[in-house]
Amino acid sequence: MIPSSLEYKRASSIDEALSMVDSGAKILAGGHSLIPALKLRLDAPDTVVDISKISELRYIKDNGDHIAIGAASTHHDIMSSSAIQSKCAMMSQTAAVIGDVQVRNMGTIGGSIAHADPAADWPASLLAADAVIEMRSSNGTRSVGAGDFFQGLYMTALEEGEIITEIRVPVVEGASSAYAKFMQPASRFAIVGCAVMLTRSGDSITKASVAFTGVSDKAFRDAAVEAALNSVSDIDTASKAAAEGVDILGDHFASEDYRKHLAKVYAKRAILAALG
Repeated sequence: MIPSSLEYKRASSIDEALSMVDSGAKILAGGHSLIPALKLRLDAPDTVVDISKISELRYIKDNGDHIAIGAASTHHDIMSSSAIQSKCAMMSQTAAVIGDVQVRNMGTIGGSIAHADPAADWPASLLAADAVIEMRSSNGTRSVGAGDFFQGLYMTALEEGEIITEIRVPVVEGASSAYAKFMQPASRFAIVGCAVMLTRSGDSITKASVAFTGVSDKAFRDAAVEAALNSVSDIDTASKAAAEGVDILGDHFASEDYRKHLAKVYAKRAILAALG
């Protein structure tokens, strides 16, 4: 389909973009979420503001206790960052399995999480990493933890007039992490994706963060798996607890029962990968 008529503008700075958003414009970053919605006329804004060329939104910085990722950083930027590869491997692994080469080169982390597709990859990894999302409006800046940011089906804490500017990923000394997913072969969205971050001492696991995407109407931390994962010997037991008590999605790609089964399988795979 063809989008309804609209005006295209390109912002050269965050302040310029915010002034346009205050006038009711829609933000365009990589375009892989917005453009399909425009073509299907699920969204029909009068004005679209392209922020993809704002250099102050595209960076990856190692700040010691956290890695700061500009919202306009592409999936490829994140996949190829040596700081992310060494300090939070699951973020690099997540970026590497998003879409195809074209999507990874154009799509941005900020655009993806603002859209909050229930099958998107980033939400699970950001939840497992306890990441913080920074947003800016003409009234100032505020930060929201990933656990509060993703609120439901295509629903986030992002408010009218706000733009995501940065994602901060804590650096946890001694932690290991991994992301594993069962993907829809055409779109490469996650039918089930699992992100795991573990801190261990010998065979004991002192802290476990396990998050899923694709399973329910929003990404979520699985408290039952985390509570059961106290040592390396608990992997089977913990994996079998995955997605219990969760309202599971069912569609023509996977039934509820199959998704629940896949959640247990991919929890185990991600845990094993995180343990090396």
